Amino acid sequence: MSQDPRRWLMLPVILSASFMAAFDFSVVNVAAPSLQTTLHAGSAALELVVGGYAFTYASGMVTGGKLGDLFGHRTLFLLGMAGFTLASLLCGLAGTPGQLVGARLLQGLTASAMVPQVMALITATFPPGERLRALSWFGVTIGLGSTAGQVLGGLLLDADVLGLGWRAIFLINLPVGLVALTFAARWLPRGRAASRPRLDPVGVVGVSGSLALALVPLALGREAGWPAWTWLAMAASVPALVGTLAWERRIARRGGEPLLDLALFRAGSFRTGLAVNVAFMASFSSLMFTVTLLLQAGLGASPLHAGLTFAPLAVGSALSSILGRGLIARHGRRVMTFGSALTGVGVLGLAVELRVLGADLTPPWLLLPLGLAGIGSGLTLPSVLGVALSGVRPAKAGAASGVLTTTQQFAGATGVAVLGALFFGALGTHPGRADFTAAAQLTLWIDVALVAVTTVLITLLPRAATTQPLVSQPNRQPTAA
Repeated sequence: MSQDPRRWLMLPVILSASFMAAFDFSVVNVAAPSLQTTLHAGSAALELVVGGYAFTYASGMVTGGKLGDLFGHRTLFLLGMAGFTLASLLCGLAGTPGQLVGARLLQGLTASAMVPQVMALITATFPPGERLRALSWFGVTIGLGSTAGQVLGGLLLDADVLGLGWRAIFLINLPVGLVALTFAARWLPRGRAASRPRLDPVGVVGVSGSLALALVPLALGREAGWPAWTWLAMAASVPALVGTLAWERRIARRGGEPLLDLALFRAGSFRTGLAVNVAFMASFSSLMFTVTLLLQAGLGASPLHAGLTFAPLAVGSALSSILGRGLIARHGRRVMTFGSALTGVGVLGLAVELRVLGADLTPPWLLLPLGLAGIGSGLTLPSVLGVALSGVRPAKAGAASGVLTTTQQFAGATGVAVLGALFFGALGTHPGRADFTAAAQLTLWIDVALVAVTTVLITLLPRAATTQPLVSQPNRQPTAA
């Protein structure tokens, strides 16, 4: 099959979906205090605005990847982008916390339709010699989107565009989405599904239900006083997941098409890369959530100042992501190990500053450790994404990217829910500046432990996968483009 001459024109178009999804996950952090004061959102609503998006994003991701494999990645990308743009409009028009939570759930679900197609289109369209380079830009885009959510979100809130306040952070997706749709319709390759669609409704319900049983009680339990149903639901999530995996294995043995292709986990690079992403996202998501609340609600920083405090993290992550590609090619996983360790130094620095300075902490103290964390994360995450997919065939690209991003978002939602509950629990009912610094210090020590786990897991990655180009076996393109 000949190479698509428009593939490098296509790349920034499809990467816009990854940027928007990552941006909208993090941008609500900087708007959290505004939502508390103008929309009267409580702590549970705030966690659902952040974690609910991640939940529907995670629970629909594998299905989105599967549908892309079956119906065509171009079709699913266009539908997902259109739905995400509409959901963003609904978020911007929300009048109550409940309406915003509902719109965010829809936004996450539509993101789960478009984002798996990004990695799948890259894997299917780019030849092996160019694929690792293209996938590294995917990782760079995720990092930029996450950190830009903090910085640009602060700028938008401070500018109060047209008097829209926090609504502007969602409504900005409308022009971006419309432009992306226009160019995607023009440049994305057309193609037909390789086989007749055969969905796995039991797998869809099982995966989504298992995640819901775990995440919903974590988000609502603290404010509700941890009633019995929260503990029963979390306990039930384990057998529900085990039963779902047994069902998926049974379908595979019978020659069917399970939602979760467990054969993907035979590749050591995929298993370990998955674990690295889980530990990284749990720490990174909770870090952004709690530090933003510390800055605005605890230290009294404006949204603009809070956003600018994250600027070193954003710049450091962007630069190291780009420069790290060449370093990884020459030095392999040692660069990723160094990056993860550097992230740990940054988070540890934050925790130590909070310990020593306490209520005397001011935002400028956070600049250096956040910058170190940004440089380290930029050296780590983009390359781990490529390593995790290094042994995946193009025909399985949609399913693999769905599993990978599902675990990322589930880990992010879990980090926000668990550490968010600890953070709000430590604050008490009438928190002062010292209470905020003490609560943030508690969560940061846990983040330090998670980064340490990430670093150890990176050392277990196969050496060859971290230095060789992304090659698929067999080397062929799927017909479902």
